[in-house]
Amino acid sequence: MLFAGLLVLATGAVAQPALILELGGKADRSFNQAAWEGATAWRKRTGREFLEFEIANAAQRELAARRFAERGANPVVGIGFPQASSIAKVAREFPKTQFAIVDAVVELPNVQSFVYREHEGSFLVGMLAALASRTGKIGFVGGQDIPLVRKFLCGYEQGARHVNPKIELLSAMTGNTATAWTDPLRGAELTKAQIAQGADVVFAAAGTTGLGIMQAARDAGKLSIGVDSNQNHLHPGFVLTSMVKRVDLAVQAAFDGVKPGVTALGLKEAALDYALDEHNAKLVTPAMKARVDAARADIVDGRLKVIDYTVANTCR
Repeated sequence: MLFAGLLVLATGAVAQPALILELGGKADRSFNQAAWEGATAWRKRTGREFLEFEIANAAQRELAARRFAERGANPVVGIGFPQASSIAKVAREFPKTQFAIVDAVVELPNVQSFVYREHEGSFLVGMLAALASRTGKIGFVGGQDIPLVRKFLCGYEQGARHVNPKIELLSAMTGNTATAWTDPLRGAELTKAQIAQGADVVFAAAGTTGLGIMQAARDAGKLSIGVDSNQNHLHPGFVLTSMVKRVDLAVQAAFDGVKPGVTALGLKEAALDYALDEHNAKLVTPAMKARVDAARADIVDGRLKVIDYTVANTCR
């Protein structure tokens, strides 16, 4: 019964693109929402409809991909690295169907893999964290402890130390399984512990768990940093900035037409940035902005190198 709606929607929907959202769904105000907004922007631009499904458990990843392919959806786009194995398996079964995956690489002739240089965007918000900190201590709470999340942490640390070599960084991961992305209570606990140790800015790189991280920072009168979507509006005046990851660009590109191979996106492609709007304008001074913008230009031009943790699983 769970897939009844999907099957009804997909019947007769030849060549409609399909979007498979990860745990947390399109209302996570973060990663999945960014993907869904890309799909809706594509619909507005083209006047065409798309299919969507929000998985509720791991078993649904492969099932959703296969059902969409069977019903003629094209392309089928999986959001998030946990969908890599299911996209790979189903793409082999349906070689004439185009697929795309975000945050993972699937090396097949009918799959486009979108990956991001998250360390570049994290470097910028790390700079802002160090510039805004009054205690000289900043925090980081990640979701699942995997190389991708440590890539965020590594970039964040480099950016902070670029501003203040003596900055103290407190870091924690929410867990080792996929549930780490959907545990706001645990995120809040970890944030409170870092604040108790003196952290006054905490980067929430944890999906839906981040909502608890940001709430805990707000309750303590401290600053947080959002991730993926612009989350500045969630706690105006208490969200220093957000490390925006333009997953929407990947979804729109895939919906427009899959180009098999690996597509890497970063600052140069305007696919990452820090968010500045009316909700945090008083927190980011002109001097802070100028310094971070200069670093962004240096990274884009190659004058400033940022270590990618995932290259050798080290931040050195």
